[in-house]
Amino acid sequence: MKVSIRYIVSTSLIMLLLGLVSNACKEAPKKQSEVVDVFAAADRIVNDIVVPEFPDRNYSIMDFGAVPDGTTDNTQAIKLAIESCHTEGGGKVIVPSGRFLTGPIHLKSNVNLHLEEGAVVLFSKDSKAYLPVVHTSYEGVELMNYSPLIYAYKQKNIAVTGKGIFDGQADKANWWPWCGAERYGYIDGEPQQKDDHNLPRLRKMNEEATPVVDRLFGEGYQLRPSFFEPFECENILVKGVTFTNAPFWVMHPIKSNNITIDGVTVKSHGPNNDGCDPEYSKNVRIANCVFDTGDDCIAIKSGRNDEGRRVNIPSENIVVENCEMKDGHGGVVIGSEISAGVRNVYVRNCNMDSPNLDRAIRIKTNTLRGGFVENVFVKNIKVGQVKEAVLKINTYYAIYANQEGDFIPSIKNIHLEDVEVENGGEYGILIKGRVESPVENVTLTNVHIKGAKTPLSVENSQPIIFKNTTINGVDY
Repeated sequence: MKVSIRYIVSTSLIMLLLGLVSNACKEAPKKQSEVVDVFAAADRIVNDIVVPEFPDRNYSIMDFGAVPDGTTDNTQAIKLAIESCHTEGGGKVIVPSGRFLTGPIHLKSNVNLHLEEGAVVLFSKDSKAYLPVVHTSYEGVELMNYSPLIYAYKQKNIAVTGKGIFDGQADKANWWPWCGAERYGYIDGEPQQKDDHNLPRLRKMNEEATPVVDRLFGEGYQLRPSFFEPFECENILVKGVTFTNAPFWVMHPIKSNNITIDGVTVKSHGPNNDGCDPEYSKNVRIANCVFDTGDDCIAIKSGRNDEGRRVNIPSENIVVENCEMKDGHGGVVIGSEISAGVRNVYVRNCNMDSPNLDRAIRIKTNTLRGGFVENVFVKNIKVGQVKEAVLKINTYYAIYANQEGDFIPSIKNIHLEDVEVENGGEYGILIKGRVESPVENVTLTNVHIKGAKTPLSVENSQPIIFKNTTINGVDY
């Protein structure tokens, strides 16, 4: 049978076109799945986090001699209740309604410290109550220092839950003056954290890799303790409680895994009163919380300078969702203690709004910190008002002395989608990268910013990719 050349050509052309259409059809679902998979990964992180469960056994601190008068020292009663609960296999240590004064609380494995509605735990104003020193951390550097107000060291399955209040009782006469700022009660000539025997000494120990056991601070030094610090712990739950009047960072899980912070309120306006600072930690969910802070609402960290590079544990797999950010230096922040790097951060369904909120999303580092930030996904964020910028990436961050060194930071894959901003402040987007390592792959999709005095200020960055994005009504 004879077949014409025209038929062969026509058939080949049809088959080629069908092949192109078929390939296009195959590609379309793949692109769609790639978009979906970004936050499907966040769902997987949340689903895989181990949330601790506890035996149905209750231990009221009242049964161990606690007195709810706000003046009696209940340190020993709370300690005995926790020890009994832990020794007998775990359960719930109950703080009933009332005002309970205490020194530091040290949690043990399988213990849920539960504050009933109306319970207020007041922490002692006597700094000596937080001795002996414990293995802790200050601004990304480990040391032996005053115990955090609530502390757990190398424990598994711990929780702080309930509807009560933890009041650190820090103020302009207690803890805060040590920061050295007059607005927080510092009096000229009094000792403070920047004195040679404090931070400069700790910084030198960092550089010289002094063993942590030899980094002795505590009494006679002016480095404030964190409020809640699980150190090298697994399966941590903080739910429902309120933290106020913190000496320093409020929630600081460090070198820890499987962390759930749910429905917590932080209302604390002291110096360095960050709301939550996961450091060297992974598999973290921060959800349904309210942050009204004197510093960053959430600041993801991974060690400072040489120490961070030695420890070399990136913070990763962190989901922030359904939170409200009010006052603070930043809504969700990465850095500045970031030397081991941060990856896989998901922020979704949050509201950020305050005339005293400086930025919505912030990344800060320098060439002493170095480190990397990669894979940050922000979706469905409503911003009422910020002072400086909606997104700020700064590789020249400095608040102490010279911050220039040899460790060039790497920042890439920063994606904002479905973001609505009513008042963008000084800048819509503010990026200061490095010539040696420009910021890479920043995308804005369905982002609409109003009221920014300067729409864009971008240095040393690959071109930002804009999709359906407007700043001050102008398409980008």
